[in-house]
Order: sequence, then structure tokens, then C-alpha cells
Amino acid sequence: MRAAVRTLTALATGLALALAQPAQADQTDHIVFDVLLGGVKAGELVIDGKIAAGRYGAQGLMQTTGLAGMLKKIRYEATADGRVTRGGFSPRSVEVVSQRGDARSRNTVIYNGGVPASVIHEPPRTPRPNDVDPAKQGGTIDPLTALYAVLRDVSPDEACKLSVTLFDGTKRSQVALSAPEPAGAGLRCAGEYRRLEGFSEKDMAEKTRFPFTLTYAPTPDGAHLQVVDISTETILGKGRLKRR
Repeated sequence: MRAAVRTLTALATGLALALAQPAQADQTDHIVFDVLLGGVKAGELVIDGKIAAGRYGAQGLMQTTGLAGMLKKIRYEATADGRVTRGGFSPRSVEVVSQRGDARSRNTVIYNGGVPASVIHEPPRTPRPNDVDPAKQGGTIDPLTALYAVLRDVSPDEACKLSVTLFDGTKRSQVALSAPEPAGAGLRCAGEYRRLEGFSEKDMAEKTRFPFTLTYAPTPDGAHLQVVDISTETILGKGRLKRR
């Protein structure tokens, strides 16, 4: 369950730089997605974000719900802030509080010039041989900033354009999005999420590539597009992020 939810979240976060040239207009967003595994609701994703005067701030919550939440409680709460220009989102800081069963942790990343300059784990984390060096992750983006970037409303010419590398504080991954095609009044894109570095040997042996499909639909006013569905195959079967 945990791996499947993590994979769905990673797919969504990896899509962020499909919005590499965000609009300069200020905006406020409240975004809610259901997490479905095998057609059954297993969790929810909620993001509140705001862009104003060249700055952004976002708060996010991902958690298991219903039967899945009873079997395994997984909860991620995150906050992020930084600058936003036509060149993209540039995080200044991000904090993630995690709960997996009874285990709790807090991770904080502080950026300097687009490079993760400080990564703090609470409780302290024992370094591992496969850990990724934060100092070499310039140009990557944190997961919450990425989620807010891709799931907010965008113009049609910003959709289905992506090749990006992600860093979550310990791991490095990659997402590519391409092949736009009409889907009703919206667009459908083909993509692939790939684990690169920092993952356990078990994770890498289990699976490294996850193909997925992302679907955009027009916003109610017809002026923009918004993501309404992200579908993929997980180790537990078909998974979806479906907009409410």
C-alpha cells in the first residue's frame, strides 16, 4: 500500500515542469484528488496554494483513508515557498512531516540559488551508501512545489511538455511527458516516471519504470486546462489520482 501511494504521488510530482513557464497573474487554488487503487478509494490529496507578487506558497496533505487507512495509516503534510517567474518555480524552503503507522518524522530542505543547501532529518537519519548528494541536485524541484505547479489551472499551450529531474531530500527520479492527443474537449498525454538514485535495492529490483497517462479537461470557464486524472499501473494494480 505504502509503495503504491508513494508511486502515485511521485508520478504527480514529476509532472510539475510541464508548467515550465507559469503565468505571472496572481492566483489562489484549492485542489482535491481522490487516490484510487484497483478502483477503490485508498486516500486523498489536498493542496492549497497561492501566487502573489512573484512569490508562491503551498500547503499539501496526502493521507490514506477508509479501509486502507485502517490497515496502514500513511500521512504526509508539507509546506513550501519560493519564487515564481516565467522561468519556473524556484523553491526557497520545504518541510515535510510524515507518519507511517506509529513512526513519525520531519524533513526540511533549504535552498540557495536553486540548489538544496541544507537537508535536515528529524529524527536524525543514518547515512546510506546509496544516498544522493544534495549539493549535486541543482535545478531539481521539491515534490510539493511540483504538485502545486502541475495541478493548478494552466493555459492549453503549457500542457504535455515535460522532461524533469526531481529530488525529495534523499532520492533522485525523472519524469518525461509527451505525445499529446485530443481527449474530448481536453488533452491526454503519455508519460513515464523513472527511479534513478537513492532508492533501496529492493525498490530498484521491484520496478524502476512506471508508464502513466495524464488527462486534462477545460476549467469551468473554458479559459484554461486542469489535470483531472492520472492513471498508472502500480505493484498493487491499477492506480489513479482522480479530481473531485
